[in-house]
Amino acid sequence: MRILAIDTALEACAAGVLDHASDRILAQESAAMARGHAEALMPLVARVMGKAGLSFSGLDRIAVTVGPGLVGSLLVGLTFAKSLCFARGIPLIGVNHIEGHVHAVVLEAKQRGAPVEFPAMALIVSGGHTHLFEVREDFSYRLLGKTRDDAAGEAFDKVAKLLGFGYPGGPVIDMLAPYGNPRAVPFTLAKMKGNALDFSFSGLKTAVLRWSQERDLAAEVQARKELLAARPQPTVEQWLAVTPEATRDLLASFQRTVIEELLRRARAAAESIAARALIISGGVACNSGLRAAARQENLPYPVHFPSPALSTDNAVMIAAAAFPKLARGEFTNFEAAATPNLTLA
Repeated sequence: MRILAIDTALEACAAGVLDHASDRILAQESAAMARGHAEALMPLVARVMGKAGLSFSGLDRIAVTVGPGLVGSLLVGLTFAKSLCFARGIPLIGVNHIEGHVHAVVLEAKQRGAPVEFPAMALIVSGGHTHLFEVREDFSYRLLGKTRDDAAGEAFDKVAKLLGFGYPGGPVIDMLAPYGNPRAVPFTLAKMKGNALDFSFSGLKTAVLRWSQERDLAAEVQARKELLAARPQPTVEQWLAVTPEATRDLLASFQRTVIEELLRRARAAAESIAARALIISGGVACNSGLRAAARQENLPYPVHFPSPALSTDNAVMIAAAAFPKLARGEFTNFEAAATPNLTLA
């Protein structure tokens, strides 16, 4: 049972082929957005099919992201998938992008021979999402908490942009955080009224803005912008040369606080459902500080992260999320619409 999957939810388009019998990734590739993905998608799919050594007649199903995401981008992928399915007589399976992040972890855990045990708590954390879901064995979901303002990855990117580190800024903050004192700048942890498992990161972003306004950072911010203009991907040594100790301390303290907020609520949510595993997935799951902190928590259940390749948006996770739907006989008709605000639970 082989599934071609397509993901065009956000700023990249991706395609991949997954073999269900072996849980083996036959091919995967992603490309930067080009005019709403339209120009990139067709040659991308052709390359992936070539790498997999398959013709379209060798596919059993085609899976595609139907939401959430940017409506224009979603439409390109969905229209392309519908056209392929119609022309080749292949059934279509629509997939929730957020559920894909859960299945990226489930797939790789199974490949390692240490499958995720249920019920599991899933922390989906990226530039667009910060959610806590109970995941049951039948892959039904219950939302326990979510951000009320910025997503965690969005907060990383906004702070980085404010300080002249460019976009996306999360990886740069993660790179420089080990060179600062994570206790040097005290941040107030968010106290939520109502649902204590909800998140809020706008206050942290505002605190960084105030910290920067209290100091004359114009020269160092300009130096970093000039570095980026000259070298689109500076080395850590180059970043350190234009980032004074006080700013490195700020970055380290900011990252520590975000990680503390994420893990504190994930731990509480997991305890509330007697979780047998914690899944942490999404783009921010690449953060080395988050991975290290989760390992140091000594939690009474395993913590599962995806590999870096399956942490950010990809098509393999969409294929993996399609298999339970296939088993339940759930297919998508050609009238299905792109749903930019699609929820999981």
